[in-house]
Amino acid sequence: MRRFIYATLIALMLVTPGCAKKPNRYQAEFISLFDTVTTIVGYSESKEEFTSIVEEVKEKLTEYHQLFDIYNDYDGINNVKTINDNAGIAPVKVDEMIISMLLFAEEQYHDSDGKINVAMGSVLGIWHDYRERGVSDPQNAELPPMELLAEAAKHTDIEGMLIDQEASTVYLTDPKMSLDVGAVAKGYAVEQAALYLEDQGVDSFLISVGGNIRAVGGKPGGKIGSEIEPWNIGIKDPLEKDGNLEMCNVLIDGYSVVSSGTYERYYTVDGEIYHHIIDPSTLMPAAHFTSVTIVCRDSGAADALSTAVFNMPLDTGREFIEGSDGVEALWVLHDGEIIYSRGFRDFLKADLVA
Repeated sequence: MRRFIYATLIALMLVTPGCAKKPNRYQAEFISLFDTVTTIVGYSESKEEFTSIVEEVKEKLTEYHQLFDIYNDYDGINNVKTINDNAGIAPVKVDEMIISMLLFAEEQYHDSDGKINVAMGSVLGIWHDYRERGVSDPQNAELPPMELLAEAAKHTDIEGMLIDQEASTVYLTDPKMSLDVGAVAKGYAVEQAALYLEDQGVDSFLISVGGNIRAVGGKPGGKIGSEIEPWNIGIKDPLEKDGNLEMCNVLIDGYSVVSSGTYERYYTVDGEIYHHIIDPSTLMPAAHFTSVTIVCRDSGAADALSTAVFNMPLDTGREFIEGSDGVEALWVLHDGEIIYSRGFRDFLKADLVA
């Protein structure tokens, strides 16, 4: 058995070795993937062995990053950008990982009644461009005209995404349609990397990409690391502007934790903050909450659900979560009130339950 533990420095409270016999703690960090920070911390008997497993993780995540990229081309790779570039022209033969990710995204679309839609690239692309310009030139920041968004929304029908599993091709029938997989890609990639490591015999780890956290088993505890303890995951307080304060902590063993919130990517227009999570029904940033946190087994599902539920009114979201097996949620309202789904409190650290 290969025993490693992976953790994000941003979201975790870590226990350092208490004696010489306990495995040493190492860490690695890279920022080249998914436009975010991946930080890995592991306990191992040697730095060489830790470095080897980190390279395996990075190699897998790099593969998924390139396949799911909507902005850049890579030599010899047909990725999601390639699919978009060929909208209305021809089917594109792609890696089976893209096929499985898009089938998963399609399933999430139907399960959430359209609250998460990877076919919204035409709308999200407009918001992305206006946000980038607003961040670079705050004095001239402006909102996209609703007429422009409404016209783009005519090209977001996910039924126009034709997936041929046998031929391993994807074809967008509408030439003005484009895919944006940002709401599922990171979580899906984290889940696939975790499954790969499980297949390699690693059975106690935690990995995070931009806060998409996926744990398998617990972490070593006790004086020599022979006891298994749950991971202690800090959930960011979305109302704190310094970016480091935690609202609460959850204890997980074999689960995923993903949060979506107004504090992630945003820009300001006339003193008003506009974040990046766009409600498909209004074509505007969703206005129900400041953050939503999902806890469930699968990191891909947690990533998708955190966006989908963020786009739902509270009553709708609570009903949706209560009807989903093995999924719990935490909502933070604009006034700071915290709402828990029925089973979420079971994950809270006892001395921090609100």
